[in-house]
Parts: sequence; C-alpha cells; structure tokens
Amino acid sequence: MDLEVKGVTASPRRQAQLSSRGKKCQGWRPDTWATHGPRPPEVPCLDLRRLGDSDEEDGDSYTPYSGSYPHTCPLESSSDWRTSLQMPYAHHCQAQQFKQMSRKSCQNKIEGTQLEDGHKDYLTALDEKALLQQRYTSKPYNMWHSIRKSEAEDVAVERRKRAVVEQVMVDQLSRIRTKSGLTENMLSNKLCFDSRIISRNGHDACRELIGFFFTCDRSLTVYEFQQFGKNRTNALPFIQKGIYQHERGQRKGKAYDLSDFYIGANLTFRSIDHNLPESVKQNPVLTLRVISIDEAAMDFLKASSTEFKQECSKQVVDDNKVFRKIQGILRETLSKRGVRVITGLGKYFRQVDKNRNGFLSQAAFKEALKVFHLEIPEEDFESLWLILDDSKSGKVDYGEFTRAIFGEMNEYRKAFVRKAYMKLDFSKTGSVPMVDIRKCYCAKKHPLVLAGKATEEEIKSSFLETLRESCSNPSEVSYSEFEDYYEGLSIGVIDDDDFVNILRNPWGI
Repeated sequence: MDLEVKGVTASPRRQAQLSSRGKKCQGWRPDTWATHGPRPPEVPCLDLRRLGDSDEEDGDSYTPYSGSYPHTCPLESSSDWRTSLQMPYAHHCQAQQFKQMSRKSCQNKIEGTQLEDGHKDYLTALDEKALLQQRYTSKPYNMWHSIRKSEAEDVAVERRKRAVVEQVMVDQLSRIRTKSGLTENMLSNKLCFDSRIISRNGHDACRELIGFFFTCDRSLTVYEFQQFGKNRTNALPFIQKGIYQHERGQRKGKAYDLSDFYIGANLTFRSIDHNLPESVKQNPVLTLRVISIDEAAMDFLKASSTEFKQECSKQVVDDNKVFRKIQGILRETLSKRGVRVITGLGKYFRQVDKNRNGFLSQAAFKEALKVFHLEIPEEDFESLWLILDDSKSGKVDYGEFTRAIFGEMNEYRKAFVRKAYMKLDFSKTGSVPMVDIRKCYCAKKHPLVLAGKATEEEIKSSFLETLRESCSNPSEVSYSEFEDYYEGLSIGVIDDDDFVNILRNPWGI
C-alpha cells in the first residue's frame, strides 16, 4: 500500500493514479474556451450556481407578493405600499443593481436616509429600518395549520374561562348564607368579560383579568387568572364583588350598568378602596380596559332587560370630535415616521417626569410637541386639555395624552402585542433583556431574506437598532416601550390581519 506523507515524495505509480483521478474530476467542466473560442460579449455567462435565483430572466412571469425591492420614495399609506408590492418589477434597472450589491452595500441600501421628492418630512435611517417590519404581512402558516392553531387556542381559552367561572361561582356562593336556590339562579344572570390594566408597568399590564357583572343587583367583581406550571391554574379576587361607580369621565358618579360593557370600554375604580398590589396603587384611579365580552350572554341580558339603554351624551360626542380632529391633523405625519415619533415621545416623557408618577403639566406637553415638530392649533389644544384635565389639577397622565392625540390600535391588535411580549417575559417581571429579544426574534420569513436580498442578521440588526433607540435603558425593553414601538408601526398598517402577521412571523405566536 502506497502512502503519500507530507514532505515525502510518492511513488511513480501513485503519482500516475493521482494525475488520472484529477482529470476525471475535472471532466464535467470542459475547456470550452479552447474548443469553441471566446464567448461573444452579447451572450450572457451561464452560472449554474444561480439558476435557483434567476428572477430577472423573465420579469413578468413571476411576481411574489412580498418580493418588492427597497423603496427610496415615501410610502403615503399602507395601501400604497401593498399596491407597490404587486407591480411587475417596474424598477428593473434598480433591481439589477441591487442584485450585484455586496453585503455591505445591501446594508447601506436598507439604511437609506432621505426621500427623493424633496418633502420636508424626511425619513431617517431609523424610519427606513422600522418600515422594514411592515413587510412581514405574508401568512406564517398555511390555511390548514392556521385552522388547527386557532382551534387549539379557542379550546384552551374556553377551558380556562370555564374553570374560572366555576371557581368564581363557588367563591361567591360560599360568601352568602341561604337555604334556597334563589341566590344561585340570580348569580347565573351574569355577563363575563376579559379586561386588562392600562398601566406603564409591564407586570401589571400583562395581568389576565376576568370580570363578571351581575344584572340582578348591578354588582361586579374581577378575578385575576394565574397559572402555575402547565396544569395548575387559580383565580384570585382582584376587585371584590360590589356596586361601583364611574370615577372618571362624563358618567362620573353614576353606577355601572349593562350599557357600560363593550369592547374598548374603560372601567375606573379608586385604588385605595381595594386590596391591590402596591404598583397598581401608585395611580389613584385604576383603569381597566374591556378587551372581550360574552356576546351570547350580552344578547340574552339585553333581551330580558327593560332598562337597557346604550346612548352617548352630547358631551361625549363633542369630545370624540375633538380627538378625531387632532388625530386627523397628525395622521399624515405619523404614517411616515410613526415609530420614531411615538417611541421618542414616550422616552421624552419618561425623562422629564421627575416625580415618576406619570403626570405632566400643560407647559411640558406643549414643549414636547414643539420638540417633535407636531403642530396642533392652540384652540384645539385648549379644548383637548379641558377634556383630559377633568380633575382640574393642572396635570394630565402622559399616557392618556398620547392616546388622545394619536389614537391607539384596537384591542384585537393589542392582544397580539401583549401575547408577543408575554412570550418574551414569561416570568412577568415587566422587562425583557435585549439579549433575549435578539435570541427570540426570527427574521427567517422576512420577504427580503426569502428573496435573497438581505440576510437574517441584517434584518434583525435593523429591528434591534430601532427598538433600542426607543428604550431608556438600551440593555432591556419594558412593556410600555415594546407597546409604543408597535403602536407606531400599527399606524401605517390598515388591515388587521396584516398587522397580526407582522407579529406572528418574527415572534412565532
């Protein structure tokens, strides 16, 4: 047996075998230059390695939904953006240049810093990177898989609610001494609703609350659902059963009735009247947002109730007109740089809030609007202030101010934002380290990655840079900062399903 050792010459027979083997290995690539002459310049070079990525051979034959090239012009709205995605490669020359870019030039292309139309609202590099997240609109699962996941989630939610209802009924009946079944029948006429705490504290904002309104005496109670491990669950009283009144708004001082319960409604309570966590008691008024209700029970209770009246007072209608007018003024600006403005404004408010109570003066809000170039007519601002400062204290919660001038995403979208954050913050501490964000964020399904126009690391780095810019502490992300980011992103996305896919694709929810 002949062995060739480095530094030792092989035998003549071994050298002959190696020479013949080398010729066989090279037999699949003939020397075309010698046999056929040089390739004419007008004939394109055949590159077998790129046959799987030959989009430009026939620009009209293949139009992927998410296969557009980076925009260098402003996107006026999300509908315009979706239309531009379906154009059959109108910018073919630009695509050719983009294909030949190196990894470094690809990153520079993603980080475009200017608009080309000379508009005064220039998009910064952070705006361009944030807009990349709006391209995650493709469905993460096929139809069959989506149905299975949806059914599994519905079954889990139904089981959880059934367990909580049974526990609540046992808890309430154990507090009442009676020898007849009348009490149980009265308690059965109830409306079940899910709610969340409006709070900047991530731990409180992610509490899962289930409430019950009893029509027999117009009392209500709220329980907090808690899960220990995979199988053990518990429901603990959060708001004790009682008859409560509105603590804020146009119905302040009036008792709650059936018409006060609908998706998006706010329920207010005095914090000192309840045995609440200290973090919740920091705000004198606890605000719960109704995020879902039992529609079947609501229809039954409406039909059997003779006192149900759902009407809006003239004052409420006028207040909503003020909100809509201001939101309409700012909508155009936010559609282009919503993430940067909303996250930046939230960061600014946290910095100037020296007392850490969330309340700022009128002068502070005017200065903030000036810093971020948000122009609101003085008359409209004064009308807004009269609505928000209903206690006449001269200060307003800056979260409430932000929601009033910008609006907020609907509860369907908000539910997926909370679900994504709760997946990251599984221990419910209220903040997530940035290293965990990097580990969990998946850019595999981003259209630019699928088309081979950007790497996963480039998309991930763009997201992390824009998210880190909105954080007071660059090493961690609080719930309010995470919510602000997607609040700004939501403004440029019209369709709810598109926005949900923007969350499902990178976070796997």
